[in-house]
Amino acid sequence: MATFGDLLRVARHLRGFTQKKAAERLGVAQPVLSRIENDMIEADDDLRSRASQAFSLPLSFFEIGDTVYGPPVSVHTMLRGKKSEVSARDVDMITAELNIRLFHLRRFLENVDYTPVNELPVLDVEHYGSVQRIAATVRAHWKVPSGPIKNLTRLMERAGIIVGESSFHGAAVSGVTFAVPGRPPLVLINRDHPADRLRFTLAHELGHLVMHRFPTATMEEEANQFASAFLLPPHELREVFMGRRVTLEFLAALKKEWRVSMQSLLMAAQSLKAITDNQARYLWQQISARGWRTREPPSLDFPFDPPTVLPSIIRSHIHDLGFEVAEMIELSKVGHDDFKELYGSLGPEEPPRPRLRIIT
Repeated sequence: MATFGDLLRVARHLRGFTQKKAAERLGVAQPVLSRIENDMIEADDDLRSRASQAFSLPLSFFEIGDTVYGPPVSVHTMLRGKKSEVSARDVDMITAELNIRLFHLRRFLENVDYTPVNELPVLDVEHYGSVQRIAATVRAHWKVPSGPIKNLTRLMERAGIIVGESSFHGAAVSGVTFAVPGRPPLVLINRDHPADRLRFTLAHELGHLVMHRFPTATMEEEANQFASAFLLPPHELREVFMGRRVTLEFLAALKKEWRVSMQSLLMAAQSLKAITDNQARYLWQQISARGWRTREPPSLDFPFDPPTVLPSIIRSHIHDLGFEVAEMIELSKVGHDDFKELYGSLGPEEPPRPRLRIIT
């Protein structure tokens, strides 16, 4: 059960404030704020009011009774194979947002019947022997047809995974997963990133949910291997590359078909020994020289499959259950700007329709 001190820390992290800056805004000494956050000093009504103003949050925010959780086990940074700069402040802000979203999920799901149609498997790498075998098992379990996965977002939602979009407060983060007892797994993806990166990120986060209950030294590489094998099954890619000369033009054509980056395809070609080391080195040099490591040609972009379940849950409150937009914001216990940042504009209200169940 969250205390005022817990929620004060969440509010401070959400705004990206240091303890010193927050103490100045609250008009208290930094050691005093530290003791308040650690529940060593009880807050009075005046301090609660000042906290509401300092962090631009309604007083009701500081009455949320949910558990406050620590940082996620994994934060998927922007560049595969290279650590991007994600500061402790970034992680604190993202963790605060995740806690708020979990609270919202609980409140939203109290009013709708959300029924996944597929099961999310939990498979151990040591038992199955290889990540590639696990990826193939998940595809088979979900009866995924051969070839490219058409809509990965929808596939994950059908297994009870809530997918949402975030700006991650400007951090170099592509995605993050938050799984806690009693709530559906939550995966957030960076709304500002291109679709090829987001599809790999989604598959990477799916790998964590399937394979990892506890952090390990190899979990990030295993999640990358899962993403590659899940989106690009090796036995199918082997036939694609067989007898073909792998060029940038060929990779570009495959990108639009398989809906993954050229770099993911090139790494798959290397893994399958479909090209020599010298050929791979030349292609990587060409990709780097063109500046495609961080952003492949926009002309090759394809539409990303946006989340559908979370928007449907929110729309059902307004269109089916008769909530006013202002009531939704009040239910969320955050301000209008925060609600819009998290969920977008709710748009004009429509006449109620008799649809309350959300079945993926």
